[in-house]
Parts: sequence; structure tokens; C-alpha cells
Amino acid sequence: MTIRVLLADDQALLRSAFRVLVDSEPDMEVVGEASDGAEAVRLAQEHGPDVVLMDIRMPGTDGLAATRLISADPSLAGVRVVILTTFEVDDYVVQALRAGASGFLGKGSEPEELLNAIRVASGGEALLSPAATKGLIARFLARGDDGEGPDPARSERLGSLTGREREVLVQVAGGHSNDEIAERLAVSPLTVKTHVNRAMAKLGARDRAQLVVIAYESGLVRPRMD
Repeated sequence: MTIRVLLADDQALLRSAFRVLVDSEPDMEVVGEASDGAEAVRLAQEHGPDVVLMDIRMPGTDGLAATRLISADPSLAGVRVVILTTFEVDDYVVQALRAGASGFLGKGSEPEELLNAIRVASGGEALLSPAATKGLIARFLARGDDGEGPDPARSERLGSLTGREREVLVQVAGGHSNDEIAERLAVSPLTVKTHVNRAMAKLGARDRAQLVVIAYESGLVRPRMD
């Protein structure tokens, strides 16, 4: 299956470089290019890409607003947004995760990292690497917009989960893959996948990245401060 990619960046040179890279892969194709967020949303609705590579800082409608609009559109439920940023950790990235992005990647990443990010996001996985930045993101998420800690509304939603689903959610928030979780909990990867899918359905999460957001914002998982 070919992964359909939409590029959103206000720098034409970068878009061209990304297009050449993506189109060189036999399992990927670029279906559109946008120079701002509003165009990215329009093209996403027009082409229904699997993955949008979204720059945050663009004129007019920025990448954050565009990500929020794409995530809120029921007709684009299958679209995954990967944020491309010069700064790998800042409040904009955290807000993008809250808005529905599947993860982020630094613009200085190697070509193979970018291609891997597209494949990971299209498969519904959370792209929250490198691991060292995940803890800082968790700190922002747990802090909340007002600095008052976990969101009670998020905590309430966890009541719909079974004990095992909560256990799996904690592991997902730790950045572990299905295979790693299966090994840790002594169950099969298929069982883990079932629990993850049920947790996503109950919590209204688009993908694993959103499960991570919910786990931290609800207080189910506390960020490490070291």
C-alpha cells in the first residue's frame, strides 16, 4: 500500500527537497504541497493523505491551528500529522500534540529518520522521539496550560477503562511498543493491540500519541523530574 503524503511548509526549497525524498521511496508518494496552514487543511480535505508533514511557523494560519482543524474534522479521521520544527521541544510542539498531532521531528533529522517517521505515523504509532525529549514533553503535558496539574475531566474518562487497559495505557505512555508491552505483561502482542485499540475507542484518542497525552494530563502517569 502506498503512503500518501501532504507537505506543508512555507519554504519552497524545503518542500522540494522533501518531495524528492518522499517520491524516491517505492511505498510513498507526495499528493500535494501547501505553503500555509489554510492551504494544508484544504488540500487534506481534497486529497485525504495518510500523513501530513506540517511546519509550525507559517504565515496566516500556522501549523498548530491547521493541525487542530484537521484533527477536529471527522472526514479526516485517518489523517496523521507529523510536526516538523527547528526546535524539537517547545510549547508549540506540546500544543500540537494536544491538538491531535501524532508526533514531531526536528528539521535537522536525517533523511532515513524522516522516512521512518512517515511510516510510523501512518501505522498509527506515536512519534515522540528522541527519547530524551519525551520526558520534557511529559512535564509540559502534566503541568497543564494553567500550571495547575492534571485535568480532572481527563481523569474522569479513565473510569471507562478496565484494569488491564489502564495498565497497558501506562506502558504506552512510557513509549513502549506492543511487543515490548507484551513481554513486560506476559501476554501476546495481539492482546496488547486489542487493549490499545479499546482504550483509544473509549477515550476518543486518534492514535497512540493521543493516549500518551491523556495518560499524562489525567495524572495516570507522573512525569519523571530527573
